[in-house]
Amino acid sequence: MGESSIFDCYMRILIVEDDPLMQLGLEQALSEQEGFEIVGMVEDGFAGVQMALHLKPDLIVMDIGLPRLDGIAATKEIKEKLPDVHIVMLTSHTIESEVIAALASGADAYCIKGVSLDRLLGAIEAAKDGATYLDPGIARLVMDNLKSPAPANQVNPNINLLSERETEVLKLIVEGKSNAEIGEQLYLSTNTIKTHVRGIMNKLAVDDRVQAAVIALRSGLV
Repeated sequence: MGESSIFDCYMRILIVEDDPLMQLGLEQALSEQEGFEIVGMVEDGFAGVQMALHLKPDLIVMDIGLPRLDGIAATKEIKEKLPDVHIVMLTSHTIESEVIAALASGADAYCIKGVSLDRLLGAIEAAKDGATYLDPGIARLVMDNLKSPAPANQVNPNINLLSERETEVLKLIVEGKSNAEIGEQLYLSTNTIKTHVRGIMNKLAVDDRVQAAVIALRSGLV
């Protein structure tokens, strides 16, 4: 299998998965690919963050339903601190809000468990190249969400309280960009971006960036 690898570079991979059988299967399948090295495997999101910061892998295969810290929160924290690490969500979760939240947290790809190895490798390839990969099974769901804003009576009215600059920042949050990346794009300091993010969360009455991004998508802001 390694001889037919589509990858021409060395890639260090961290697996964050709490199902032992799934973890073992991923390790065996990916380690057989030429140029892949499994540098670590952990069973909860908190350990995933700590291991990512310690190992600084090239790519992480992340489940969503994890103990201690879910995969969405773990992804957001890792991307905040290690924006160059690619993250592929591999999960059984297909609930619309969780799919959108996973992508808003900075995940580069989203695959459904049970996917073929070729499709998983395709998702990893897309993530490596800086593209966003959506499993065909949920791509339509996401596209419909982006194209069809929620009815007016379901839109968070506080979205209209955002300043022009806060709206710019929120759109970049939806794209999964970190504070540092947003600051670089808008020519502002990271501390200034942090201030804008706090303002956005206060005005939208949410606890984190993921919730803010979901509101933005549902409101048709992006």
